[in-house]
Amino acid sequence: MVAERLEEAANTLKQLPDHNPQAVRSAWPDVVHEFYEAYGHDSPRVRLGPPTGEAIDRMDQTLLWLRWLDGGDMQLVWSRACRVPWKLIGQQLGVGRTTAWQRWMAALLQVATRLNAQRSTA
Repeated sequence: MVAERLEEAANTLKQLPDHNPQAVRSAWPDVVHEFYEAYGHDSPRVRLGPPTGEAIDRMDQTLLWLRWLDGGDMQLVWSRACRVPWKLIGQQLGVGRTTAWQRWMAALLQVATRLNAQRSTA
């Protein structure tokens, strides 16, 4: 469940609109430079709609969980939530895929243990 919440948080973060107040915006349509662009031969860029308020609240809560991990484990868990392949994660950490997976599982267990401890005291 922890991994699913982290993945949901990563997806919610991707859905948030880019906020760049200095960007120049125009109400004019995009200029068509080539014939193929005019008739839809390129695949369209589809963006998901903005996330709901509940999804943003869950994302904020989930991102706080990452504070409980040390730097390397935090990077590992977040990379996996963003669906980075195990091979690339292993290369970043300088370990094999199996070792990276074991460290990921240990980090998730650490978060789950902390969440369960908070639930039992509440």
